[in-house]
Amino acid sequence: MTKLLKPSLDWLLLFVPATLLLPHLSPDSHVAIFVCACLAILPLAKWLGHATEHLASHTGEGVGGLLNATFGNAAELIIAFAALRKGLHEVVKASLTGSIIGNILLVAGLAMLAGGLKYRTQVFQAAAARAQSTLLTLAAIALVIPASFHHIAGPQGWPREKDLSLEVSIVLLGVYVASLVFTLVTHKELFRGLPSSEDVEAGEQHAHWGLKKSIGVLSVATFFIAWVSETMVGSVEQAAHAFGMTSIFIGVIVVAVIGNAAEHSTAILVAMKNRMDLSISIAIGSSIQIALFVAPLLVLASYFIGPNPMDLVFTPAEVMAVVLAVFITAQSASDGESNWLEGLMLLAVYVMLGISFYFLPEVVNAGSAAAAHAGAGH
Repeated sequence: MTKLLKPSLDWLLLFVPATLLLPHLSPDSHVAIFVCACLAILPLAKWLGHATEHLASHTGEGVGGLLNATFGNAAELIIAFAALRKGLHEVVKASLTGSIIGNILLVAGLAMLAGGLKYRTQVFQAAAARAQSTLLTLAAIALVIPASFHHIAGPQGWPREKDLSLEVSIVLLGVYVASLVFTLVTHKELFRGLPSSEDVEAGEQHAHWGLKKSIGVLSVATFFIAWVSETMVGSVEQAAHAFGMTSIFIGVIVVAVIGNAAEHSTAILVAMKNRMDLSISIAIGSSIQIALFVAPLLVLASYFIGPNPMDLVFTPAEVMAVVLAVFITAQSASDGESNWLEGLMLLAVYVMLGISFYFLPEVVNAGSAAAAHAGAGH
């Protein structure tokens, strides 16, 4: 009985049924629905993180990080599909940008800071981190090319932007498949993780959950996260105006932070157990999956769902944010070591980008959207 009364994130599970019922009982209470959805995702993300950590003990750090990224990105994918069906391409792009910079700056930064406060220096496979950093650089290049084409080619190039984005998306999907082969087949030894002083203790904890239970909890938690996330999408725009925030700030920062809650909890948890290979694999691997798989997949899907196809022409602010985030992350992870100061620096960059998006006028994003729509009409 005493254990049940202790403070726990599990108490927030009460917001799950509240979130699912509110749209039917009070459909106009958008702020209440949004807040309930945010609170409901937190305990679900906790269970998703625990299941991933237990699963990693059966599959290894590399596969465990990949599975966490896949299940953890389910929320972002559902949010994006829901917005895509409504033709909210700018919201989709903002959420993609937020997911990429949120994982490599906020998640990795918090993990390095939390782990670094407990351990003086933490180590991980440098070769694996460099390979992932190079993939992130490729993702940044893939965002720069369509945006550069949009501004260099001008109105005459706008009719070809959809074709350019489609072909770039196909290239990115091919690279993502190749990266899976690299991670899981040809160079899987790089992603097994370095021995940790707490491996024995962690192994004993993981032994309590079998493979089937881990996958079962992952699946159930992902299902409810997806359901709650879709409910949140319907209220995000109205909630943004109620809080005095712009749509781009809500998309890049607020929705991304909530959607990345699964990665937050797991990456920090394992970093504090000195399992930085798994932590880095979750944080960077999730951003890679968003950039090389989710984004191009959404471009392809937009040809079948939604009012018109989506392109990869992100706003200058979004491109700048991703390029800067990739640059500082590559600098921090390339040596195979981390400490609390490196984590603090990643967080500082995230905060500065967040401040810039907060002060970014709505008209800047709206102008880019209008230009894109004008190009689609040619």
